[in-house]
Amino acid sequence: MPRVVSIYLPTWPIDRMMRAMGAAAPDCAKPLVLVDQHGRQRIVTAVNAAAAVVGLRAGMPGTKAQALVPDLIVQHADLEADAKALDRLAAWALRYSLVVAADTSDGLVMDTTGADHLHGGEAAMAADVGRRLRQAGIMARIAISDTWGASHALARFAADESVIAPAGTAREAVERLPIAALRLPSDMVHDLRKLGFGCIRDLLATPRAPLALRFGPLVGRRLDQAVGQASEPIDPIRPPEMIEVKRTFVEPIGAAETIARYVGKLVVQLSAALEERGLGALRVDLVCHLIDGRIEAARVGTAQPVRDVRRLTRLLCDKIETIDPGFGIEILRLAATSVQPFATVQSSSSLIEAAPPDVTDLVDILANRLGSQSLFRMAPAQSDVPERAFVRVAANAPATAIVWPAEWPRPSRLLSSPEPIQTVALLPDHPPVSFTWRGIRRRVKRADGPERVFGEWWKRDAELVAVRDYFRVEDESGERFWIYRAGDGEDAATGSHKWFLHGIFA
Repeated sequence: MPRVVSIYLPTWPIDRMMRAMGAAAPDCAKPLVLVDQHGRQRIVTAVNAAAAVVGLRAGMPGTKAQALVPDLIVQHADLEADAKALDRLAAWALRYSLVVAADTSDGLVMDTTGADHLHGGEAAMAADVGRRLRQAGIMARIAISDTWGASHALARFAADESVIAPAGTAREAVERLPIAALRLPSDMVHDLRKLGFGCIRDLLATPRAPLALRFGPLVGRRLDQAVGQASEPIDPIRPPEMIEVKRTFVEPIGAAETIARYVGKLVVQLSAALEERGLGALRVDLVCHLIDGRIEAARVGTAQPVRDVRRLTRLLCDKIETIDPGFGIEILRLAATSVQPFATVQSSSSLIEAAPPDVTDLVDILANRLGSQSLFRMAPAQSDVPERAFVRVAANAPATAIVWPAEWPRPSRLLSSPEPIQTVALLPDHPPVSFTWRGIRRRVKRADGPERVFGEWWKRDAELVAVRDYFRVEDESGERFWIYRAGDGEDAATGSHKWFLHGIFA
């Protein structure tokens, strides 16, 4: 089932202007409006939050706004600059989806079908989009549903700033919203309200024939698009600098083997175009234009810039099974939506020096199947506290100067959180002679330690005097464990003096 994201930018013209002016931008805490010339009259086209609080709104005369707020800041609107900046923002959003377009003049729409798992799921993707836009000084409201119409309506008229409608619930999600959410002309909305229609549910319960006779086919089409009974293809943006190749078919294709054959041919052309510019692809999008107007797409990413034909072809062909060709594909497009300079390295002779193993191909295959969020490795961090001594990094992240501690070995498996154990110890500062973990009593045959770990006082006051004494112990069956006592065994302020199991050695 398709999934569509609508990003509504309620104060886009003002946010764009403030970013463009930089340090010279006016104080955003004061009422500010943008005005544009309409004939002989200046009309307010956008207001900031402070101006909206004092009753100003878009569409009112500029002279009236200045009369209501004497210290009002007035700036001239630049609709052309707003549209160009929105196209640039759509190009930026290609990192989330390969089908992105401007949605009127105040938002974006993205088809993220099958791509959300690459960003940790729909909730994580929506949160990341909102966070990045807020950091850039752009106010945004985000909605995700099965249709463009439903997402557009929810982003602009739902109460929450981020709304995710479960799959198959587009009708239920929009039926309580006002009829203005249907993207109808304002005069048509006004006439419908005069007839007593308040929300979309009222229109859905009304026979279509009288509505079509009075208002034409637009009302019925918008209703069908909102609830998913009519398709609404998105015409994706394609920046002029994007490296792209395409193939048009006289007879539509649909077999997986045929698609794979032409994908291979397009990859050859794309790799040649990348080589001419000295670039390598980090993200490649395969877009299929179907004869019924729909767009099916697939995306692959690489850990390092790539232009190897065989490697890219294999990654893209693995995605063909996710494409529904329907009644046939009439255009195949292949675009490198993220590129970097490609550094060529002269390889040394294998007789002199063995080349290091290259696992980036395997990393790419796993990342595209499982999602980049699911593929990582552990790297050491600067901390003596075991659970803080490592961080997750990308699978292909370069090594740093930080190394694992060599003085005291660490277990191959560290528990997500230390588990309490019951112990029998002869002396407070000695390892236990036996311990019980998960209901099994184990007699300690050998032990080594203690390794004393102090708390990190700069993180929180409770760790000023905190102490842990770690021991490596081996039971009678030869299994080895990493246990510790919370506290130094004497001073109660240093810890609870309870014992915990923190890791298991291989």
